[in-house]
Amino acid sequence: MKAFVTGSTGLLGGNLVRLLLEMGYEVRALARSAHKAERFLEGLSVEIVVGDMMDVDSWANQMEGCDLLFHTAAYFRETFRRGDHWTNLEKVNATNTLRLFKLAEHYGIKKIVHTSTNAVIRKRKDGTVSDEEDLLAPEEALNLYGKSKIVADRAIESFSKTHDIPIITVLPAWMFGPGDAAPTGSGQLTLNFLHRKVPGTFRSGIDVVDARDVALAMLRAAEKSRGGERYIISGHYTSLEELFGIMNSVSGIPSPRRFPIPMVFFSTYLNERMASLFGKETDVSMDELRVMTEMKRTSNAKAVRELGLTFRPLRQTIHDTVQWYLNNNYLTIPLELSKGSQDGMPRGL
Repeated sequence: MKAFVTGSTGLLGGNLVRLLLEMGYEVRALARSAHKAERFLEGLSVEIVVGDMMDVDSWANQMEGCDLLFHTAAYFRETFRRGDHWTNLEKVNATNTLRLFKLAEHYGIKKIVHTSTNAVIRKRKDGTVSDEEDLLAPEEALNLYGKSKIVADRAIESFSKTHDIPIITVLPAWMFGPGDAAPTGSGQLTLNFLHRKVPGTFRSGIDVVDARDVALAMLRAAEKSRGGERYIISGHYTSLEELFGIMNSVSGIPSPRRFPIPMVFFSTYLNERMASLFGKETDVSMDELRVMTEMKRTSNAKAVRELGLTFRPLRQTIHDTVQWYLNNNYLTIPLELSKGSQDGMPRGL
């Protein structure tokens, strides 16, 4: 069985490539940079295709001969404040993704597993846990990235009604894990904590998941699920305070103090305005703040039931993330992680 993976050097794509190889799949992997692919996929028996989601037609023929398409690539600028990002968000995450799927069908792909986000899910008014049926309209999205995924998911649903190729969509929560080279927002948060650059915390609630568990969910979806299904992939409902507490227990770096929500919103607003004025970026945006304080919970029950998923302990995920940054020289400070227990798992699991 041969799989084509987009976004192969990303947090999710890189872990997915490794899992597929472990399970005996042949892998053809799309990467924007040959140098980055060689660095982060070094030693793996992977066929690299250099290409960009901005120009799908130039490399789409490389999908020929593959059985499965795992689409993890996305344009993500939630942590970048400057300029008009909607044009590229819509082009890559919606228009060109749909083009990719049309070409995948043309070149003989038999099934597609697509990566969306649980940001497309609406919080229920009664506070109960949301599921795959609680879908937001584009104008309800809390940020432009979420809006682009809502638009994409709707277009894919319409496409599926007139095409035979099965498409399964996974909706991951906020992903953490080793291999976050970019880094993504979660990786940058981890690095900021380890470098003592996090000024404080606040009342928050958000679903998180290990990227390796999302990779397994995608593989299980390809092997078990019929087309047209959506699966929320959420491992744990947590808070920034709990995340920082785990980072503290793993690294020994002290957790930041807690601040009142109004103060945090006011400070974030000022930081955004100053960043815009001087052409810089901020660590946390107003959009991100709204997401973290929304307190939305999403259910993984369908994925557990139909895909047989289990999820790593959150402490293991944070430990492995920090260890990866240590091993790959992302840290400029000396750091000794807490020792593992006798069964090889991080202490406290």
